[in-house]
Amino acid sequence: MASAEQEQRKTGHKNEKIGEVVSTKMAKTIVVEVTRRSAHPVYKRIVTKRKKFYAHDEQGSAKVGDMVRIVECRPLSRLKRWELGSIMRRAVQVGVERPALEESAVTRAEQTGKKKEPGITEEFRERRHDWDANDSGGGR
Repeated sequence: MASAEQEQRKTGHKNEKIGEVVSTKMAKTIVVEVTRRSAHPVYKRIVTKRKKFYAHDEQGSAKVGDMVRIVECRPLSRLKRWELGSIMRRAVQVGVERPALEESAVTRAEQTGKKKEPGITEEFRERRHDWDANDSGGGR
């Protein structure tokens, strides 16, 4: 018990915050948005306040949408004063795999029996032909 108290005195109390990861685009850095609710000083209505913190993520384990705990630390850069403590809840990854998209496009092309240019509809192709035929090359 005494050793735990001494250890806490050495390190001191570190401030902790819980928030959602909104960006992981930087190397070893995540942006965490912490939301808190407080009463408006004049109108006493509950207002949601948000603040973004830059936190150090050494392993790059946090992903966008994760709920994380960040812990105060020494300044690591001009904006980073926090480090990733733990990932509390992983974000649900929603998406379709790329091969599945390609397979569905191939099967649709086979069903229609036509070879199509990607992104160009038949209607556009006809209009383009009409424009080329009517174009006199005179400007407007």
